[in-house]
Amino acid sequence: MSAYELAVREKKAKWPEGRPFTPHDEAFKKLLQTFFAEFIELFFPELDKLLDHRHTRFLMQELLVDIVGEEKRTLDLLLETRYLELDAYILIHIEPQSYQENDFHERMFIYFSRLFERHRKEYKLIIPIAVFTTDEAKEEKNTLVMSTPQQPILRFEFMKVELRKKLWRQFIDSANPVAAALLAKMGYTKGEEREIRLAYLRMILRLQGRLDDARMALIMSVADLYFNTDPEEDKRLLEELKEQNPEVGESIMELMPAWSRLGYEEGLKEGLQKGLGKGIEQGIEKGIEQGIAVGMEKAALNMLREGMETSLVAKVTGLTEEQVARLKKQS
Repeated sequence: MSAYELAVREKKAKWPEGRPFTPHDEAFKKLLQTFFAEFIELFFPELDKLLDHRHTRFLMQELLVDIVGEEKRTLDLLLETRYLELDAYILIHIEPQSYQENDFHERMFIYFSRLFERHRKEYKLIIPIAVFTTDEAKEEKNTLVMSTPQQPILRFEFMKVELRKKLWRQFIDSANPVAAALLAKMGYTKGEEREIRLAYLRMILRLQGRLDDARMALIMSVADLYFNTDPEEDKRLLEELKEQNPEVGESIMELMPAWSRLGYEEGLKEGLQKGLGKGIEQGIEKGIEQGIAVGMEKAALNMLREGMETSLVAKVTGLTEEQVARLKKQS
């Protein structure tokens, strides 16, 4: 269990009724560790110009203590990088927030205070960033202000990304892998579900060849946690994409962990190789019977090589933790 999930359990946070907990916190953490520069470039382009990513290094987890609340918390996403304007190293703390918490801005101030207390002599600047992945498109408070009528005492403000308030159409032409991974968490209506899924698949196709298999598996495993996929609808989208882009018919199958679960990947390969009369349709049927294990084991191996935890890989792929553990020993 990740430190984040432990913190949620300790605080007895209330999740929306009927909504199951998903392992997106650990997956999101891994996404940011792998694509930090792309994340900053996508959501904070002005800050990106001031950072020298060649000197970015993730630090060991820090255990911070909220003395008032008597809570212990491990900061998973803490890094140092070079800040060009100051010609010095700075700290950046990124906090994913996937549930509603009224005093979250106070917690961010506590983390900042602890980091400042420990590292003020080492780093000239500490930048806190919160990434809100909640399902509600609400304005999240990111300031803490104290003052008297005559005198301001304190103003703390952290940077934030509110994914549900982002307009997905503004990102579909992006070649940024973070945009593809998080597209399904951006703002869209129920009537746009099919359109955004199709746009996501086109983004994945554009990334093919630019990234290795492990990074592609990471991007798609994160996206797959957020998309509510329907096997029959995915099948129709697949056929539509293939009609529009005949040259990528097999490539799209190789890239999709969700479709590997359905046996699409192996089914299409076998169907194409044997020249079955009905092509994709018969290939899929064959793959459902024979291709599930091979496809998902391949996806699981890619995720393990990227450093994802066994429990998360099992949840994403549908394999048991024992199966994933055996694959981990073999890799």
